[in-house]
Amino acid sequence: MKGKVYCIGEALIDFIATQKGTALKNSTAFEKVAGGAPANVSASIAKLGGKSSLITKLGNDAFGDYLISILENSKVEVDKIYRTDEANTALAFVSLKNDGDRDFSFYRNPSADLLLTEQEIKEEWFTEEDYLHFGSVDLVESPMKYAHKKAIQAIKERGGLVSFDPNVRLSLWKEPTSCRNAIHEFLPLTHLLKISDEELEFITEIPDKEEAIRSLFVGDVQVVLYTKGANGAELYTKQGHYDSPGFTVQVADTTGAGDAFMGACLYKLMENGVTVDRSVEYIQSNHQDMLMFANACGAYTASVMGAIPSLPGMGDIVRFLGGQTPAGLK
Repeated sequence: MKGKVYCIGEALIDFIATQKGTALKNSTAFEKVAGGAPANVSASIAKLGGKSSLITKLGNDAFGDYLISILENSKVEVDKIYRTDEANTALAFVSLKNDGDRDFSFYRNPSADLLLTEQEIKEEWFTEEDYLHFGSVDLVESPMKYAHKKAIQAIKERGGLVSFDPNVRLSLWKEPTSCRNAIHEFLPLTHLLKISDEELEFITEIPDKEEAIRSLFVGDVQVVLYTKGANGAELYTKQGHYDSPGFTVQVADTTGAGDAFMGACLYKLMENGVTVDRSVEYIQSNHQDMLMFANACGAYTASVMGAIPSLPGMGDIVRFLGGQTPAGLK
C-alpha cells in the first residue's frame, strides 16, 4: 500500500452520557471519548492497517493532548496537527436514545480546529497515490473552510482522489440553508460521496430517492455511497446501481459507525491501489466485497460504545464476519 489517506477537519472530545435513554438536559454523568468524523475516519483506516494522516488544529490544552495520544495509539500520523493558544479543543456532549441514536450539544465558538489556515496546508504533502477525505462540520465560515479548499486543490493538482461525507450537524450552523449551501459548494469538487438516508432529502431538496441521488452527480462526482444504517448501503455510479444488506447487531452506540463505514471503503480502495481514473471500474467490479466489508465495520462499531475506541482492527472484522450473516441472506 503506497498511498495515504489524509483526513482534514475536526477532532474533538465527545462527552457521552452514561445513562442511555435520558435526554441531554437530564444527563448527569458522562464518559470522555475521542471523536470528530475526520479523526474517526483516519483512525478507522489506520486500525485496519492502512496509512492515514489527520490535518487539523487542536488547543494547547489537556483535551488536545488526549486526542493526540489516542490518535497515535491508533497509528494515525499526527505530524500535520497544529496546536494553538488562541482557542480550546472542541467539545461535544452526547446523550444516547434507547435505539443508540444521539442528541448533540457542541462547544466550539470557535474551537481550535476552525483556526487552521490555508497557509498551513502544504502542496508538497500530497501525491497522485493519496486520498483526501473531509466532511461538512468544518465548512462553516472560518479559516478552516479555506484550508479545505487549499487541500482539495493541492491534491487534485497532484492527481489524488477526493472523498466527502457531509455528516450533517445542523446544530452547528446558524440556519439549515447555510449548511446546505456549503455542501453544494464543495460537492462538485469530490470524486467519492457518502450520503445517508437521513441526509439525502435535506441536501438535495428532492423527495424522490432515485432522482435525488442522480442529482448528486455534478462536477467531478463519480461514485455515491448511500448508507441506510442497519439496512446496509447502496452504491451508485453513472453506469450502475448496487445494493448490499447490513448486519444485525445489538446496538450500543451509533457514534462513529458511519465513519467506520467510510474508513473501510477508503481502506479497500487504497489497499488495491485504486486511483481516480480507475475508481469507477474497480468499484463496479468489486462492489460486493467492498460494501460487505464496510457494512461489517459499521455494524461492529455500532455494537461498541464510543467512536475511536470502538473502531475495529482487521482481526475484529475477520472474527465478526466469521460469526455473522448479512441481514436478508440465508
